[in-house]
Amino acid sequence: GDHAHGDHFIPIRKSDLVRLLTGHFAPEQQTTFREFCRLLEATLHYRHHCQFELLKDAYALFNPDAVTKDFANNVAADRDALATELITRSKDLMQSANYRRLTTEEIHQAIGTASEWGLRLDVDLDAFKQLEIWVRGSTTAHRIRRRWQNFNRAERVPVEIYQRLIVVFQLHEHDPSTTEDEVSHREALEDPVHFKLFKNIPREDVDMLLPGSRFRMSLLDRGKIVLPTVSGLVIAAMKVIKGTLLAIFAGFWGIIAFLGFAGGTIGYGLKSFFEYMRTKEKYQLNLTRSLYYQNLDNNAGVLFRLLDEAGEQEFREAIVAYWLLLHGPSEGMTARELDQQAEQWLSEMLEFHVDFEVHDALDKLLQLGCARQHNDRWQAEPLVTALHHLDHAWDQIFTHREAHQETTGLECEFI
Repeated sequence: GDHAHGDHFIPIRKSDLVRLLTGHFAPEQQTTFREFCRLLEATLHYRHHCQFELLKDAYALFNPDAVTKDFANNVAADRDALATELITRSKDLMQSANYRRLTTEEIHQAIGTASEWGLRLDVDLDAFKQLEIWVRGSTTAHRIRRRWQNFNRAERVPVEIYQRLIVVFQLHEHDPSTTEDEVSHREALEDPVHFKLFKNIPREDVDMLLPGSRFRMSLLDRGKIVLPTVSGLVIAAMKVIKGTLLAIFAGFWGIIAFLGFAGGTIGYGLKSFFEYMRTKEKYQLNLTRSLYYQNLDNNAGVLFRLLDEAGEQEFREAIVAYWLLLHGPSEGMTARELDQQAEQWLSEMLEFHVDFEVHDALDKLLQLGCARQHNDRWQAEPLVTALHHLDHAWDQIFTHREAHQETTGLECEFI
């Protein structure tokens, strides 16, 4: 498939990246570098694990798939505050995984656009208490389409797609995904928050992934069906009234021609109706295929996946920045110089542009003691020194501290 351009996401497996970078070290340093990578990855993973524990607690009240008993006694106002906290925490996680939130204008534009099958959908946005759509990897792919205007020949057309798309929504009052039995059994989940993750969704088909979408017939489609049918029925009624006159003045062939005209008019309306129904069925088939084959995960599973992706992405950014600083000039590099070098190196390796998040990478390296800043220039700590700093920070995570003692900033804070 086509790759996205200008995204922050670095599409290379963590193990492949470590193996590639290790090959640039002298043999006697390779073991130390692999150990550095292992400890860096564990430290970042632990930090995301802490975030996820907090997110799981925030989601417990709103998870439609929960099987555990809830002991919290929350009033409606508390639930609204907790729902807002959940959305905020999930927003931070999505941004860490390099997703971008669609603006309200972009959502309205997607809803107002006809699909490649020529159908429009009605979406009642007032039904949503909360609605967010997050995307990653905006790119152009090609699909095969057949149209009667082209004598039903296959044609290859460009389609703007989102490689990854997440829908986060909470409905007002009734949730169609919850049966009456489930409501009576678990009243606490009267307003669940849903997370839906999809792959390779055309921009113009975003609306079909929203609950409660209904097909909307265009005025042209209505005209094709209603006008010929009504005119045909009117002509057929006139036939009854004027049948006798026609028999007298037009004879047998006149009646046949008249009936043929009336029947043909009604037939055109019916043909237009069945064409519309076939198009609608094709769209529904495409929707079913999207929901079945293109749905990657749901609810808590989406959060698990985001956690893993965010951790891997942060590791990739940090290790690329550290490796380039370590092999860079002795006087160090500015953030801008490092950013340019990272993007050039990634572009040569991946054969497309990645918008490297240099400041995020440098902040992590500085916090973990793997890099230092003097004026506007950055330098990597020597490999052995950086490894010792990581090892010390890791040991401090699980060391009991009195209230007055300094923390590492990596500890979990459970609710």
